[in-house]
Amino acid sequence: MSDKSEYCDYRSPLATRYASKEMRYNFSDQNKFSTWRKLWIYLAKAEMFSGLAITQEQIGEMEKHVSDIDFVAAAKEEKATRHDVMAHVHVFGAQCPKAAPIIHLGATSCYVGDNTDLIVLRDGFDIILPKLAAVIKRLANFANEYRSLPTLGFTHLQPAQLTTVGKRATLWLHELLMDERAIRRARNDLRFRGVKGTTGTQASFLQLFNGDGEKVKQLDDLVTRMAGFEKRYAVTGQTYSRKVDVECLNVLASLGATVHKICADIRILANMKELEEPFETTQIGSSAMPYKRNPMRSERCCSIARHLMTLVNNGLQTAANQWMERTLDDSANRRITLAEAFLSADVILMTLQNICEGLIVYPKVIARHISQELPFMSAENVIMAMVKAGGDRQECHEKIRVLSQEAGAQVKQHGKDNDLVERIANDKYFEPILDQLSALLDPSTFVGRAPDQVVEFLKEEVYPVLANYDIKDVSVELSI
Repeated sequence: MSDKSEYCDYRSPLATRYASKEMRYNFSDQNKFSTWRKLWIYLAKAEMFSGLAITQEQIGEMEKHVSDIDFVAAAKEEKATRHDVMAHVHVFGAQCPKAAPIIHLGATSCYVGDNTDLIVLRDGFDIILPKLAAVIKRLANFANEYRSLPTLGFTHLQPAQLTTVGKRATLWLHELLMDERAIRRARNDLRFRGVKGTTGTQASFLQLFNGDGEKVKQLDDLVTRMAGFEKRYAVTGQTYSRKVDVECLNVLASLGATVHKICADIRILANMKELEEPFETTQIGSSAMPYKRNPMRSERCCSIARHLMTLVNNGLQTAANQWMERTLDDSANRRITLAEAFLSADVILMTLQNICEGLIVYPKVIARHISQELPFMSAENVIMAMVKAGGDRQECHEKIRVLSQEAGAQVKQHGKDNDLVERIANDKYFEPILDQLSALLDPSTFVGRAPDQVVEFLKEEVYPVLANYDIKDVSVELSI
């Protein structure tokens, strides 16, 4: 009989249903606390290099126990001390008795807490960016394939001048490129907190090195580089500025807005039966209506994107409420907000990639919708053709106006198809141009430079960005 205990406690759906293994691990306790231990090792190595009485034997002992964390013992210690960092200092020290006296030497809790958060944020962006690039690549392929397929444009969600299916996809791509740029910048702007002490003054380290400020600066630089950062924040309080979190959350929330817009468009197009997201042969759209093919992937993206967009407000509130050098009311909030933002971004990108890999276009449905609206849009072309054939513009305009009103009544009052073209063809006034009607109504002549715009945009804007990534041709398969 299987153990059902794991189903008796609440677990975030982001972790249990949606997010990737690599992003879940990035925000896991195992990764967090093993990173704490790595940071204690970096600190000890840098202090030894800078002249403190620390031995290689002590460091070697710590290195042997980087990953074997006794979570039960740590939980007992934290319950007793009400302090998570000291709980892990004690547990690590028990595993490394020779190194115990020098673990966390001169540091404050935020040395491991904040520096680990910065590492996790950086690594989170490193997971997000290739996934975003993969989505961009799939959508670029789609845009190129359908660059010349005419479709109704919509403004105010009302039929407007024609565009192409591929050109519409470039609008989605344009915003994704903006997100790639913003996320990459946020990632590269991240710095290391370093070794700053309890209020950021480095007083404890200055004392360790007998007032030698240059050695303290050297220590800060050494640990920063060991942690894989080129730069550190020049000044901090006890924590790095929580505005850093705001910048990270902002770019992820902005990505959420982009994905929401894309998937909302797909949902509308699915309602019109012009476009459809992947739908497996065994997939069920409704428990009551067997015929339904709901856009559940796009709906999931919109749902989680809405959550992602709200999280930035938590970051703003936290940054605004950090009094003086710091307060602890940031801690519990950040444990939730930062992880959920990255997990949410991870989910919507994987889901969007899955959608883009299986988008289905229905050209005949699109053509039918065009045929219902194009006669009205072609009025100016008909007028100009008549003028070239010797007609009077004002007289022709009035003829078209009357016939358009009659055709519109057929559509709106009687639910019939738009018969404006037939009315024009049956009116003797338009006999001089009847042999041109088909050409005047060719949808491809109404899309302007849309096909060329797609090609130019991909070449000039999209492909140079994709060249920065090693994108694997691996499809995303959703488990649910």
